[in-house]
Amino acid sequence: MTPADEILDIVDENDEVVGQAPRGEATTRGLRHRCVFVEARDATGRLFVHRRTATKLVFPSHHDMFVGGVVGAGESYDEAALREAEEELGVSGLRPTPLFKYLYESPGHSWWSYVYEVRCELPVRPQVEEVAWHTFLTDAELEGCLGDRTWVPDGLETYHRLRAFRADGGAGATA
Repeated sequence: MTPADEILDIVDENDEVVGQAPRGEATTRGLRHRCVFVEARDATGRLFVHRRTATKLVFPSHHDMFVGGVVGAGESYDEAALREAEEELGVSGLRPTPLFKYLYESPGHSWWSYVYEVRCELPVRPQVEEVAWHTFLTDAELEGCLGDRTWVPDGLETYHRLRAFRADGGAGATA
């Protein structure tokens, strides 16, 4: 099965399941579905940053400061966050912590986004099908390169929302 064939739950504006569709169809038709974003930091607190492979269905070759992806049909956000983090980082035994959820919408794209954080103290072995290049950056280093690279738009929006969430002491989550 290719990623485009993966079955997703299609959801409404309240994140209630209203149907199912293959991922490729959901992407092409702009059907609202579910995604997870996991901020991964190493033992020293640096952030995992990577460039997506050129073969990705959405935002190929873009940079991202999150690991994650779509939530499969019948899968919980927590299950998807763990699966995606372990797959993309190549590490097992992670424990992603849920932070907040929001509705991402842009022309042609709409998905409920659940944001998590995880500490990854083991050496990473990123999944070659997902990650073309990676490094760990301090917050200051990441801020310094935000204008220098092409970032996935949903990841960039999630990054800004996460910063606002933390500035509000976790009280600023939007749904």
